[in-house]
Amino acid sequence: MLTNLKRVLNFAFADFYRHKGISIAGIFVLIITTLLVTFIFFMQGVSDFLVTNIKNKIDVTAYFKADTQEQDILRVKEEILQISPEIKNVEYISKQKAFEDFTQKHRDNVVLSKALLEVGDNPFLPSLNINTTGSALAYEQVSEVLQKEQYNPFIEKVDFSQKKDTIEKIFSITSSIKKFGIGLAILLVLVAVLVVFNTIKLVIDRAKEEISTMKIVGASGWFIKSPFIIQGALFGFISFFFCFFITISSVYFLSPAVLAVLPGFVLFDYFLENLWMIILIQLGFGAGLGVAASFIVVREHLKV
Repeated sequence: MLTNLKRVLNFAFADFYRHKGISIAGIFVLIITTLLVTFIFFMQGVSDFLVTNIKNKIDVTAYFKADTQEQDILRVKEEILQISPEIKNVEYISKQKAFEDFTQKHRDNVVLSKALLEVGDNPFLPSLNINTTGSALAYEQVSEVLQKEQYNPFIEKVDFSQKKDTIEKIFSITSSIKKFGIGLAILLVLVAVLVVFNTIKLVIDRAKEEISTMKIVGASGWFIKSPFIIQGALFGFISFFFCFFITISSVYFLSPAVLAVLPGFVLFDYFLENLWMIILIQLGFGAGLGVAASFIVVREHLKV
């Protein structure tokens, strides 16, 4: 058994080396395919990071009339907090705090400072700044509370409609990215399978005399087919090692640049956190596709 296995491996490596031009072509396509799929995985990570950040910055602001009592505003705040665990925070901002925040933020703007002096009185309204996890349902629930008839005498306006459009765009973009990624992954898998399929088929066609000789001397079907399946596995494993080296090198050198563009997103940390998933993806699209395509072509074109 071990002797046969050793012979099969020798045949596989010999054919691999003998047809190295074809072998390199198959490996190259697998490398490109696997790297593109890995790139999609990283893009999904960037997308999730951006969406999470944007969601955390989106809020709903309810402005109350200037003469509204503080206890009435706090009553609205308590009801909103009890709506759902999707409500992360509700901050009450008094007229005075709004005035102080605005003054501090624009302390270097002479025009605005003069305008406030001319107004003479505090022009700001008390408000509730409501922050959620970004769930569309949570925003709908907040909107329903703020539109209750009992609160109509207190509420001046709600800054919700413009931000609702932003929320819907976020969900739409996220959905589109996922659909695009899945579609592109399927296309790349088909391309890789076809290339490896045709590569192994060419190897089989060029080894017809050897196959005939093995049949004459009574070699089993398994002994004849195995070298070609092993070659497919070799394509996959070699492409995996190249892909992993390219990935870790790219991540290491690009991490500072990505951090400068996306503060808070450390590319190398993301790579380490998802190391096993990346290895699984690259092995799946490398070795997995190589073996699968080889098995299919051997079954279809090598009748022994």
